[in-house]
Amino acid sequence: MTSDPSEGRLRFLRRANDPPRRNRLRRGVYLLPSLLTMGNMFCGYACVVYSMRGEYEVAAPYIGFAIILDMLDGRIARMTGTTSAFGVEFDSLADVISFGVAPAILSFAWGLSSLGRLGWAAGFLFVAAAAMRLARFNIQSGGGDKRYFVGLPSPAAAAIPAATVYAYPWGLNDYRAAMPAIAMVIVPAALMVSTIRFRSFKTLDSQTRRSYTVLIFVALAIGLIATHPRVMLVVTAYSYLASAFVGMALTRLRHRGAPPPAESSTHEPPDVRDSAAR
Repeated sequence: MTSDPSEGRLRFLRRANDPPRRNRLRRGVYLLPSLLTMGNMFCGYACVVYSMRGEYEVAAPYIGFAIILDMLDGRIARMTGTTSAFGVEFDSLADVISFGVAPAILSFAWGLSSLGRLGWAAGFLFVAAAAMRLARFNIQSGGGDKRYFVGLPSPAAAAIPAATVYAYPWGLNDYRAAMPAIAMVIVPAALMVSTIRFRSFKTLDSQTRRSYTVLIFVALAIGLIATHPRVMLVVTAYSYLASAFVGMALTRLRHRGAPPPAESSTHEPPDVRDSAAR
């Protein structure tokens, strides 16, 4: 049988119209940040499932895993130049689940359920504050000081109840013991929608002079967390929450101790002004 020459021409045209191999690789690179975001969303879902089953010691670390994946997906997208509008929206939706819904359900199942409707309200307030915080971050991410976040970041807010529950995974069955614990939800929720500035660590990689010091502190923190995870995670989470207030206090003390500004020499002496007025 002789082959039809028209089929060969069509096959050549199809190969010529195929996208180049570089475009295929680019689509794969675009997929990598989305896969990390999907893993972030799965960690939030797993936290909810284990919280409903009463396995708080297993549920709480999933929020920590979600925080790590949330840090990686954005950084990898920026390093590879694969940021997109879809990735931004997808990341925000995943963060609402992992850093809004999951910590609220974990806190409610762990101890706030004994407060009845008050526990319901506190959990919903945390979810609403996380959603508002993420929406505000999306519309303000284009400008402002890159060294600071306006309001407590939602991953740091979710770390407060997650670290607390992981440090004491036995739960609170008495409403009198749960009343003080409601602060671990209300305080981060209020700080998320506040205008208090919290330090951002995204600019540390550009400070080449301090890179070795940062690496030493990171290695020390990893070693301490590995040896004493319950204590160190609580200390880390609450220290970052308190860091903004410490910074505000130091700024006020610095301004209070600064000398007053010198008076401008352009003002006329009082007697000259009085004589001119007369």
